[in-house]
Amino acid sequence: MKFKLNIFILFVTVSISLLLACENTSSKINPDKAMSDQNQNKLEIATFGSGCFWCTEAIFERVKGVQKVISGYSGGNTENPTYKEVCTGTTGHAECTQIYFDPDVVTYDELLEIFWKTHDPTTLNRQGNDVGTQYRSVIFYHNEVQKQKAEYYKKKLEEEKIWDKPIVTEITEFKKFFPAEDYHQNYYDNNPYQGYCAFVITPKLEKFEKIFKDKLKK
Repeated sequence: MKFKLNIFILFVTVSISLLLACENTSSKINPDKAMSDQNQNKLEIATFGSGCFWCTEAIFERVKGVQKVISGYSGGNTENPTYKEVCTGTTGHAECTQIYFDPDVVTYDELLEIFWKTHDPTTLNRQGNDVGTQYRSVIFYHNEVQKQKAEYYKKKLEEEKIWDKPIVTEITEFKKFFPAEDYHQNYYDNNPYQGYCAFVITPKLEKFEKIFKDKLKK
């Protein structure tokens, strides 16, 4: 009888231990989720407008250290504008891209370099055949450090007279960003043979990839 009681006590003890172990396991933080959250928390944001956002998005998506690029609208007065509304030039918004990047891999300074070298910052409200205030050259800074760096490099480029004409790039505080319609996201990758993509974006990408070979994703 005593032997059976000892066996029963042992069984109950093991059962309780297993239950407690299961509860502890279920309450632990998922390491994959924790790592994902940690990576997300260390990302920084840059917001640039340099003409058609299809072009800007295609370029920055290929930069090593850039985790995500979203095409959208910023700098205007209309809430939740549509592409059609922005194209009228009456909303005040610029086509731009919100760039999420890992500063341990690519710095804001490097992103600014890519920004300056992949569009013409001397044409007011225009990039190539794209004309209108929505195509203006603009840097929306998210903090004082970004503002100082943008202003520093703009001044330095003007002093070195890299371009024959004055730089007209707008440097303004970031306020709101409105993602563009779904069909605009990853537009070039989804439509590489569309006319604008083939004749405008592809040559620009080829030039970018030659200049910034060391900054490309593998």
